[in-house]
Amino acid sequence: MTERLSDTGRGPLLEPLKATGWCVEETRDALSKTFTFEDFTQAFAFMTRAALWAEKWDHHPEWSNIYNRVSVTLTTHDAGGLTPLDAKLARKMDQLAQ
Repeated sequence: MTERLSDTGRGPLLEPLKATGWCVEETRDALSKTFTFEDFTQAFAFMTRAALWAEKWDHHPEWSNIYNRVSVTLTTHDAGGLTPLDAKLARKMDQLAQ
């Protein structure tokens, strides 16, 4: 099982993500972001690419798609909050969205 991020470990992992639009949820220990694309096809293609990495890393996002928007929430349910794996998947999603 992956360990939750410590208070000291959060800054170095989460600050760069905040700079790219990720937010730490106030009501739970999770990251969230909404990606916007030109159309539904690009949004769905992003989800497909991200799903391959999520499956490879056995770490699956909570997400939804409405037309050209994909809303994502990342947390590690087994650990009860954010872990390095959430930051890793968030960084990968940022790369895939470019």
